[in-house]
Amino acid sequence: MIHRALPRALRRAGWALAVVLGVATLSFVVAQLIPGDPARMMLGPQAAPADVAHVRHLYGLDRPLPVQYARYWGRLVHAGPRVIDPRRDEDHKSCASVALGVHLDLGFSFFYRKSVVTLLAARIPRSAELALAAVIAQLLIGGALGLVAAVKRGTRWDDAAIGAALVGVSTPTFLLGLLLQYIFAYRLGVLPYDGMGTTPAEHLRALVLPALTLGIFGSALYARLLRDELGTILGQDFVRTARAKGAAPLRVLVVHALRNALVPVVTIAALELGALVGGAVVTEKLFRWPGVGQLAVEALLNRDAPVIFGTVLFTALAVVVATLLLDFVYVVLDPRLRR
Repeated sequence: MIHRALPRALRRAGWALAVVLGVATLSFVVAQLIPGDPARMMLGPQAAPADVAHVRHLYGLDRPLPVQYARYWGRLVHAGPRVIDPRRDEDHKSCASVALGVHLDLGFSFFYRKSVVTLLAARIPRSAELALAAVIAQLLIGGALGLVAAVKRGTRWDDAAIGAALVGVSTPTFLLGLLLQYIFAYRLGVLPYDGMGTTPAEHLRALVLPALTLGIFGSALYARLLRDELGTILGQDFVRTARAKGAAPLRVLVVHALRNALVPVVTIAALELGALVGGAVVTEKLFRWPGVGQLAVEALLNRDAPVIFGTVLFTALAVVVATLLLDFVYVVLDPRLRR
């Protein structure tokens, strides 16, 4: 079993690496097409041409594009001192030591004047927190609507549940977020407009609206998928056999039907989690949530190429890792897939 699974795992890892390289290359090309001079934007419109030229040389912006691209990948993972001292190790000031003598270097931000690794390390936990809360909200809302629609298939309950889900996915996230802010922050005053709060309790309250915005928007796919899957499974022979043996309706629905319908639902949830960890751009910007998405928007506006590379590379890596982990979840949910 192991010797048969190993080649497949290696092939999947190879494809994952190719995807990350392709996405990073595309982001490099797009960053070069964005109009504006990063050195001029960093120093301001009144800066002297000599100062602008010095900054361009300092950050390697005056070098040919192939040289910049090769230098970026050459420094991404490299050897270096075990302990980094920024005062003495000028060449490694933008690095992070990930193992003994192995450095990760995503470059130095033109705008923030910090290493991209440092910026991402501060933002990733915030995006991961929001992503996890959003996926839980999506599963709860979409799962509830899907269960109602499947059990009451062909009735008004079915139409109402699917209709509510379609309204949620048809509403843009910025409009949905503004509506929730108006209701819960302005009219009722029970939740903050935006930000993260200063205490754990305030932080949890501030997490509700952005998570609910993403949860309502993403719940329609789960509702429709669960409705169709359960509708098919509830008509199969093993479910009728369970009912004939006297199993309770709730047990038939949860134990026999729902578990078999979870494979496609988990697929969507894993991919959605990977994408949201990489940053929910509109939602994070609307609610001033300091995550990777907000950092990516600021990097694009400031034409901060190293940060653009870092956020795109991390987003691609998050989705790829989520896809690889999904293979292991499949075989747990459905033992038939182990073959």
